[in-house]
Order: sequence, then structure tokens, then C-alpha cells
Amino acid sequence: MNSSFILVALAAVAVIAGALVPFQAGSNAELGRVLGHPLWATLVSLLVSMLVVIPILLAIQAPLPALGAIKNLPVWAWLGGVAGVIYISSALILVPRFGATSFIVCVIAGQLITSLLLDYHGWLNLPVREISIGRMLGVILVLVGMVMVQWFSPPLMPPQLSTTQVATGISGAAELKESGF
Repeated sequence: MNSSFILVALAAVAVIAGALVPFQAGSNAELGRVLGHPLWATLVSLLVSMLVVIPILLAIQAPLPALGAIKNLPVWAWLGGVAGVIYISSALILVPRFGATSFIVCVIAGQLITSLLLDYHGWLNLPVREISIGRMLGVILVLVGMVMVQWFSPPLMPPQLSTTQVATGISGAAELKESGF
């Protein structure tokens, strides 16, 4: 198979995965609103992820993990789970306040800046890749895009209150403040 075709196919898969991120952010935000606290929504989201992955592992008959190798992992290897919790919690707290576009463009900007550093330094056992002018200009264009999205985004209307919130006089912001967020 042609290597250019493979690269295009892999890029398409990455674009589809990226297209799902705003859906994840929006659905988790709603989950947090309904469950009453962002961390409950994070937990439920991660449990749903687990319930999706387990049948796939069983269906493809993936070999059992090499649990003995866990003791040899560097500390930073556990950061993926921590980053997942931070991302999911941040998304469900910030998307209702920023909107999906503003949140995601900031996420992408952070991903690109960090990715450049990871590539350049080879951190996390990634192959070293130089920061070329083209790569740097691409990241700068995304950063300019992020600023433009923020600059031209109209202020969000306050979240709509539920019947219970209207009856009790408690707003979503007050609930978040009381819960520590």
C-alpha cells in the first residue's frame, strides 16, 4: 500500500478523533450539570470509557497486560490518567462558560505548544524532532487563531436555570461556588 495513502488515512483517523473531542466536552458538561458536581461527571465519564474498552479488549482477544512490568515504569508514565481527569473536569467546567469553540481552540493551542516541546526534547521517550520554521509558523497561526476566536466570541448568556434553581433561587454559579469550583 502507498505510504502517502497510509499517512492520509492515519491523518483522517486523527481528524475524526479530534472531531469527537467537542462532543466529549459538551456531553461531559451536561453530565456535570445534571449530576450536580464536575467530579461526579468526570468519574461517570471515565467509567463509561472503561465499559466501552472492556468489550473491545475481549472481542479482539487482547493478551493480558504485563502487570509485572508496572514496577519498572517511570513516574511520568502515570500522567496520562491524571491528564485525563484534568482535561475532562476542565472541559465540563469551562465549556458552559467559554463555549465549545473557545475552549477547544485553547486546548489545541496548549496541545501544540506542549507537543513542540515534547518533540524537541524527546521527553516521554518520544523521538526527537527539530522545531522547523514551518512547524513554528503553523503553531503561531493556531495561536493567532485562538486569539481571534476569543476576541470575536460574543459573551455567553448566563446558563439557563432549571425549575428547581428558579424555585430555590440557587444559580448554577452559586452551586459550583458552594461545591468548591
